[in-house]
Amino acid sequence: MHTILGAGGPTANALTRELLFNNPNETIRLVSRRPVKTEGTNISWQKADLLNYHEVLEAVKGSKVIYMCAGLVYDKKIWQQQWPVIMQNLINVTKETQARLIFFDNVYMYGLVEGPMLETTPYNPVSIKGEVRARVAAKLMDEVKAGNLQATIARAADFYGTDSKNSFLDMMVLDKYALKQSAQWIGDPKVLHNFTYIPDTGKAMYLLGQNPDSGNQIWHLPTAAPLTGKEFIELAASIYNVKPAYSTINKFMLQMVGLFKKVVAGTVEMYYQYNHDYHFNSSKFESTFGIKPTAYGDGIKQMSETLYKAR
Repeated sequence: MHTILGAGGPTANALTRELLFNNPNETIRLVSRRPVKTEGTNISWQKADLLNYHEVLEAVKGSKVIYMCAGLVYDKKIWQQQWPVIMQNLINVTKETQARLIFFDNVYMYGLVEGPMLETTPYNPVSIKGEVRARVAAKLMDEVKAGNLQATIARAADFYGTDSKNSFLDMMVLDKYALKQSAQWIGDPKVLHNFTYIPDTGKAMYLLGQNPDSGNQIWHLPTAAPLTGKEFIELAASIYNVKPAYSTINKFMLQMVGLFKKVVAGTVEMYYQYNHDYHFNSSKFESTFGIKPTAYGDGIKQMSETLYKAR
């Protein structure tokens, strides 16, 4: 049985589709606090709060692979309080069930990096959320090194192609051009940034789950090489057949909006990612599994015909 914690989120949804497509007879259990629609006899939903060890244990019993895809409210205080508890619960249930754990992660623990971010990049967080991520990731891999459990960390860059608009490229560029409005860009549009296409995360997580030899290490999931913000805007505009009109949002503007919107306030300490080059490297995964990330032109075109269709 394959169990997905955090069902209903963009990565979990993409992974579910891959499991159903490639292994239609595999038993899949979706776990979240809120109900998730399921179709088919081999897929089911179970309620669990990741802060409750007994609920998590009950939800993952019988699992061969546990995929942790859940996220938390974008608030540093909540992260400080809840991520350590959740990670300890994950470690304990993985030991108890002897399942393989695949933990979906971000890059906040690396901090500001000059050059490409690699799986071997040291942790040097410059934000509170980054410090939290560094601690929980280190705790998990310490258990792996001690031989106490089998676990993999799968990291991605910022997303695009989400079915929940939980991405600034989706919300502030693709959706704006779909509405024939001017786009917005956070930070300096002259610096490099790359984005992981959500369907690619589902395929990559599926491959990690199917290959036990990939365990007990860190992987960067397939992500196309970075472009500048201006290049992203021009590419998206050409696909939507609109003028590449856009405005920029600086740190002060984020701080002002953050006074009224907590989600935006949570972005302020991460501003360094948008006014410096951000180069996420996934060559290890690409060479090992022989796959390439979706090109930005192909991904944005797909979004323009589906989730962010011109209207």
